Amino acid sequence: MVVCGDDGLAHRLAAELRGVYREQVTLVVPPSGRRVRQPVVGRARAASAALLDMVNAAVNRSGNGDQGGAGREGAGREGAGRELEATEPTEDVLADAGVERAGALALVYDDDETNIRAALTARRLNPRLRLVLRLYNRRLGQHIEDLLDQSAALATGAGGANGSGSAESSTTVLSDADTAAPALAATALVGTSKIVETDGLLLRAVERNPPLPGQVADPGLCTLALLSATSNDPAGADGSEDSGEGPQLLPDAAAVQAATGRGTVALEQVSYSGPSLPAGRASVPPFAELFSRRLRWSLAGLAACVVALAVALMVVTDDHPVHATYVTLLDLFSINEPAHNADIGRQILQLLSGFVGLLLLPVLLAAVLEALGTFRTATALRKPPRGIGGHVVLLGLGKIGTRVLTRLREMDIPVVCVEADPEARGLATARRLRVPVVLGDVTQEGVLEAAKIQRAHSLLALTSVDTTNLEAVLYGRSVRSGLRVVLRLYDDDFATAAYRTLRAAHPGALTRSRSVTHLAAPSFAGAMMGRQILGAIPVERRVLLFARVEVSGHPQLEGRTVGEAFRAGAWRVLALEVADGSAAGEGEADEEGEVPRESRLVWDLPDTYVLRGEDRVVLAATRRGLAELLGRRTRERFPG
Repeated sequence: MVVCGDDGLAHRLAAELRGVYREQVTLVVPPSGRRVRQPVVGRARAASAALLDMVNAAVNRSGNGDQGGAGREGAGREGAGRELEATEPTEDVLADAGVERAGALALVYDDDETNIRAALTARRLNPRLRLVLRLYNRRLGQHIEDLLDQSAALATGAGGANGSGSAESSTTVLSDADTAAPALAATALVGTSKIVETDGLLLRAVERNPPLPGQVADPGLCTLALLSATSNDPAGADGSEDSGEGPQLLPDAAAVQAATGRGTVALEQVSYSGPSLPAGRASVPPFAELFSRRLRWSLAGLAACVVALAVALMVVTDDHPVHATYVTLLDLFSINEPAHNADIGRQILQLLSGFVGLLLLPVLLAAVLEALGTFRTATALRKPPRGIGGHVVLLGLGKIGTRVLTRLREMDIPVVCVEADPEARGLATARRLRVPVVLGDVTQEGVLEAAKIQRAHSLLALTSVDTTNLEAVLYGRSVRSGLRVVLRLYDDDFATAAYRTLRAAHPGALTRSRSVTHLAAPSFAGAMMGRQILGAIPVERRVLLFARVEVSGHPQLEGRTVGEAFRAGAWRVLALEVADGSAAGEGEADEEGEVPRESRLVWDLPDTYVLRGEDRVVLAATRRGLAELLGRRTRERFPG
C-alpha cells in the first residue's frame, strides 16, 4: 500500500492501514518544512489563553495513563512500512515508493490538480493498481474516475462491454468534506438523526440520552452503540479511539440490558428509497420576498379600490361587469373622455378613479424599484434577520464548512455563517442558498453578536485553526452558557483535554469535538482494501462504518442465519441484496454482467433464512471488525 499526501489525512490513513488492516504502507509526504500546517494565530485573546493553561494543567494531571490511548492525527508513522519525503509525487517518486508493485495507492493531497496528475502517472506505471483519490470537485471526480477506469481496461485488456476494468484496477474518488459533513451537521442538532444515504439505501440512527431511573431506553430497531460511561461526567473524556472508557460499539442484548446510566445510539430506520435526486437550480424569489410587506399592503388596498369603483359604476350605470371594469381602468389611467353629459353619479366615480390613479403611480414606481433591488441583492450576501432565533451559527466556509452548510440547508435548518475571508469558496454557495453571512474575524468583538449568537441553537466552529475555534466557543459560552457547541479540532490530545475542561466549566451544556481526518480515514482505507464503504457515523470520537459486502467467500456469513452471523463488537447485518432468481433465471447475470438483486431488510426476513453465497449484505461494523471479516480475502488479493 502507498499513501501520498501533505496533511493529517495522509498520516491518519497510514495509521489506519497499519493498525487496523495490518498492511505494509509506504507513506510519501513533503519535507517537514513544506508540509501543510495549521495557521498560527498570534492574537488569541486572554480567554483562549486562559483555557489553554487549563488544558495544559488537565493534560499534566491526567498523566500518561489517560493519554496512552490517544494519538495525534498522524500517529502510527513508526509502524510497518517506510516514509519517503518528496516535494511532489513525480514519476520517479512514485516508482521509488513501489507503485509498480503496490496493490493500492491513495492520493490525498489537499490540491485536486496534484492528485489528478499523480493518478494519471500512477495508472501508466501500473495499470492494475487500485487508485483512491481525494477530490473536492465532485463532478470532476466522476469524469476522472471513468477516465482512469477506461485506461486501466484498455491497458490490461479486461474491459467489458461497458468499458470498465476489473475490480482490482478500480478507481475510487472520495472527498473528506463529503464524508465528514453529515456527521458534523447531525452533531450540531439535538435529536437530529445520524443519516447515511447512498445508492437508494437510507440508514437513520439517533443518539439517545440515558433513561431516567425506572425507565427503559427505546432500542429502536437495534442498538448500534453504548456511549461511554463518562459521557455524562463533566470530568470524563469524549471516548477517544483507544480510550478504556470509550463507547461500546455493536453491543449484544445482554450488554444493552446491563448498561445503566449510559446513552445509546439506536438504529431507527433502514429503507430503500431509490437514488437521490440532484440538487435543482436556485428558484426565482417568491412574491413575499420580491416586495416588502408595506408595499404588498399598498398594492392590495389599491386593488380593492379598483374593484369597489367597478362595482359602483356597474350599479350606477347598470352596465355589464366586464365593461364597467374596462371603463374604470380607463378613468384610472386618465385616458377616457370626460363625463360632461353623464349624470352626477358617473361624474363622481370618474373623479374618484382619477384620484386613485394618482395614488397608483408612486406605488407602481416603488414596486419596480423594489423588484430591481431584490434581484440585485440576490447575488449579494444577506444579513441576519432581526428576529432570527434557534439557528445554527457556522464558523468557516472552507471545504468542510461549505459541505456542512449544504447539508444543513437540505435539512431545512436555519443557518447564519461567519467568514473572515471575502474570497472564501463557500460564499458563492451561501449566496445561492440565500443564507445570511457575517463577514469578519470571529476573534473580533461584535462579530458573533452580529450572527445573533445570543439566540442561536448551536455553534459549529469549523475553521482550520484550533485556537480560533476554541476562542469562538469560549466567547459563545460566555454569552449563553447552555449553547450547544461542536469544535473541529486537529489534535486528539488537545481535543480530549479541551472537551474535559469545557464540560467541567459547563456541565449542563452539550459539547462535542470532531476531527475531519478521523471521520474520513476509515472510508479511504476501506476503498483501498477494495470494499464499498457506504458511510460512517461518529460515536463520540470513534467511528462506526456501514459497508456492502459479498457473502461469497466469507465463512463468518455464508451458510449462517442473520442471528448467527452477528458478532458483538465487530459487525451486524442490517439489510440484504438477495439474488433475484425470477428476474434472470436462477442467479444468472444480465447482459451487463450484473446479477439482478432484490433489496430486503433483515427484520422482514424469517429467522430461519440462511445467507447464500450469491447474496450481498449491508452491515454495520467497527474498523477492526470489518478488517477481521474481510482479512482473508484481503491477504489473498494483496499478498505481503
